[in-house]
Amino acid sequence: MRHKSSGRLFGRTANQRKALLKGIVSSLLEYQRIETTLAKAKAAKAIAERIVTMGIKGDLHSKRLVLSYVPNRAVVAKLFSEIAPRFSNRNGGYLRLVQTRNRVKDGAPMAVLEFIDYESIKKPKEEKKAKAEKKTEEKK
Repeated sequence: MRHKSSGRLFGRTANQRKALLKGIVSSLLEYQRIETTLAKAKAAKAIAERIVTMGIKGDLHSKRLVLSYVPNRAVVAKLFSEIAPRFSNRNGGYLRLVQTRNRVKDGAPMAVLEFIDYESIKKPKEEKKAKAEKKTEEKK
């Protein structure tokens, strides 16, 4: 019986589950938007919210705690320099979880996990690409 035992097991051992969630959270911080199964997204969202809150604190202890969970130093640096300052005036709710489709192969419900300001960040990058394409067309 699973009375009062919370958390998802994903059919894995504890070490495998921890590694899976570390990878998902690290990818989320790196790319700021990922698509995964709904259950994995829900589990990763809770962890990522805590990590962003530590990033907002910004002290040495928070950096060490984040480094113990996210293995990539470049991603941790990005968290403390770019991501956390965007949410400094916000008390939680940094991520959005949107259910998208059912995966074709096994019918698993899929979801997109992204930061709430992802659309405003994405647009300037697309504009830069469009300007670069115009410049290459003019050179031809």
